[in-house]
Amino acid sequence: MEGAVERKIEPAPDNWDRTYGVDFFIRIGEKYIGIQIKPIASGHALNQYQWIEMHKVSHAKFEKEFGGKVFFVYSTKSTAGKKKIYNIEVIDQIRAEIARLR
Repeated sequence: MEGAVERKIEPAPDNWDRTYGVDFFIRIGEKYIGIQIKPIASGHALNQYQWIEMHKVSHAKFEKEFGGKVFFVYSTKSTAGKKKIYNIEVIDQIRAEIARLR
């Protein structure tokens, strides 16, 4: 995904996961974009609305403190066993947020 957004994606500090629901971040100057990874197991229904609502307050707190939005990246395993992004539209959304924060 780093290549797709042309930015380094770094693991978030442990307390960010508990406080903001953020697993990784992208630094844009003095601001940060948060990324939360959610795996999708085959055969399980994906309820994006439920995840978004559950994390709405913590993600809003992240945006207020760090300036950038938090994005959900849903991952699946391909037939080769590699992880791939299920919601590929998120890449364009992250790129737009990078441009906004520059």
